[in-house]
Parts: sequence; C-alpha cells; structure tokens
Amino acid sequence: MVHPILKLVVQRVALGILLLLAASVLIFVGTQILPGDVAQSILGQSATPVSLANLRAELGLNDPPVTRYFNWLSGVLQGDLGTALSNGQDIATAMGRRLGNTLFLAFWAAIIAVPLAIVLGLISVRYRDRWPDKLISGVTLATISVPEFLVGYIAVFFLAVQLQWFPSIASVYDGMTLGERLYAISMPVIVLVLAVLGHMMRMTRAAILNVMQSAYVETAELKGLSQFTIIARHALPNAVAPVVNVVMLNLAYLVVGVVVVEVVFVYPGMGQYLVDHVAKRDVPVVQACGLVFAAVYIGLNLLADVISILANPRLRHPK
Repeated sequence: MVHPILKLVVQRVALGILLLLAASVLIFVGTQILPGDVAQSILGQSATPVSLANLRAELGLNDPPVTRYFNWLSGVLQGDLGTALSNGQDIATAMGRRLGNTLFLAFWAAIIAVPLAIVLGLISVRYRDRWPDKLISGVTLATISVPEFLVGYIAVFFLAVQLQWFPSIASVYDGMTLGERLYAISMPVIVLVLAVLGHMMRMTRAAILNVMQSAYVETAELKGLSQFTIIARHALPNAVAPVVNVVMLNLAYLVVGVVVVEVVFVYPGMGQYLVDHVAKRDVPVVQACGLVFAAVYIGLNLLADVISILANPRLRHPK
C-alpha cells in the first residue's frame, strides 16, 4: 500500500507539471496575439516585401501556430530556449547571468525578510492588542499598501540623493567583491523586504493566534510556562504549514515580481532583461522569460505544498 505522504507528493508534482504546461500554452498564445509584425520590427519600416517574406519563412512565422508551439516546446525540453531576434545571442546563455543576478537579489532580500517577519509575528502575538502589536501591524500594512515603484523612488530620493548612503543605481558586474555587490543592491533589497514583510508577518501572527486556542496551549499555560516560551516552543512549530505557504509565496514573488524594482534601480536581472526585449518585440526572449518565471513560481508553490504535507503529523503517522 502506498504511503499517504508519497501519494500526495506525487499528485502535487503531477499537478505542478500540468500547470507549467498550461502556463507554456498561455505564454505562447499571449505572445502570438501581440500587435505588430516581428519581421517588420527586425528589418524596420524600409524593408521590402520580399525581404519581409524571406525573414518570415526563415523564422517559421508562416507555419501553423500549433506547429510553432510544439517546435518551441520541443526545444525547451532539450534545453534550447532559442535565439534572440534583436541581437542573435543564445537566450539560455544570455539569461543565465541575468537569472543569477535576480536570484542573488531575491536571496538576500529573503535572508532579511523571512526571519524578521517571523520575529515581528512572535512579538505581535506576545503583545496582542497592545501598542507593539498595533505599531507593527500598522507599519507593515502601510508598507504593503504602497506600490513598489513609489517606495523605490522615495528611497532613492531620501537614501541616495539626500543622505547619500546608498547608490541610486544597482550596478553589478564581474570582478566585484561580495561586499561591493551587497552595497550595490542595498536599495532594491530594502524595497523588496518592505514589499513582502507585511504579508509574512501578518500570516505568521494569524497562524500562531489560531494555534493559541488549542487545548495543549492551555495545558502549557496551566504548567506556568512563560507566554513567550509557549508561543515559541508550542504554538510556532504547529503553525509551520500556513507560515511556510505564505513564505514560499513571497519568495516566489521575490523572484517573479522583481520586474518593477529592477527597472527602477536599473538592475541587470531577469526583469530588466524582459522589459528591454518587450520593447524590441523580441518574442523568443519574452517567451523564455515568461516560462522561467512560471517555472519558478510553480516550483516554489510545489515546494510549499510538499513541506506542508511533511509537516502534517496526521500524514506522518497514519493510523
């Protein structure tokens, strides 16, 4: 008999693959219905009808959409993301460095945001309905209510222009030391932390408060344990599943939702790469970026599901 955990994990993985396949279809269809002519945008307005026809044939634009989709999907499955129309570069090679920069930015934002959110959630529960709780909730709610680009421009004005603490442009390049890279990305990291901190803190607070109503928490209180000990040792471990879900969702956002932040700070990541090639109507690059973003988002959500399943004691110890 198959173990319930293994069965659920296999189901989640299969569902994730189907979702990614569906996302690839939506991405391909979305790029095909964009207005304009790819061949025309490459050759310019002065191109002759013959040269346009030859380029369309060379790019396979005359093939049926279904054929073009399966040709593209076949290449992706073999690790070939295609060639950029605007400069002739291999997309996988050009994207590798950009993706590394985006993951570097998201990693350091997560290193700060996740522990800070959990600690603030614990403090908020410990001082529930008192001024620390109200202050933390009010500030974090304000940070998630303001658009990232506005927070970014405000941060640039005060921290870069007025105080001159950080550079206004997050420029990174080969040969930089770790300290230099961290200093360069300070501003976008601050903006990303503010963007995701509120969601994670509020979910941590809600999950722990829900667990605090359990009978074993009341037993711990009757034993005379301190409030913070009860929260940290008894409530938090049993609130792992919802907290992990919201953390993973926000980690996915840190990778997928950095487009605006990267554009504001001119950071050479995936978001800036995507925006640059959308302006050029470079369809293969847009498709590849969209598929990578979808894979990251679905993959992190899948990981959250698996961790939630493994954290469920009823599934780990079935009767």
